[in-house]
Amino acid sequence: MNTDKIYAEHIANEYSVKKTTKVKQLKKLDAKAKNPAYIFAFTFGIASTLILGTGMSLAMGVIGNGTGAFIAGIIIGIAGILGCSINYFLFKKIKEKGKNKYGSDIMRLAKEITDEN
Repeated sequence: MNTDKIYAEHIANEYSVKKTTKVKQLKKLDAKAKNPAYIFAFTFGIASTLILGTGMSLAMGVIGNGTGAFIAGIIIGIAGILGCSINYFLFKKIKEKGKNKYGSDIMRLAKEITDEN
């Protein structure tokens, strides 16, 4: 086995012009349609969870003292709970918007791929 030949082919493949196939284009369009919804959902979910945790910590007296901290903790905690509760519905809405935006291109490309075979 000639390892130099294998290594040379590997290096040459890195510098060769890559052909973009229709399947790769389809995967990229699918990611463009869905990724914004996933990014938003994770970011908003994490932020809402942190807000909920802060409210719980204030309400239980872990941070802050007195009645003011308790009331602020309840209000902040409710805001966090609301954020966590609506996150899934916002995710679905954003994902549907992305599907509508790129759906015709995805369907056209998928039809081209299936007609070729």
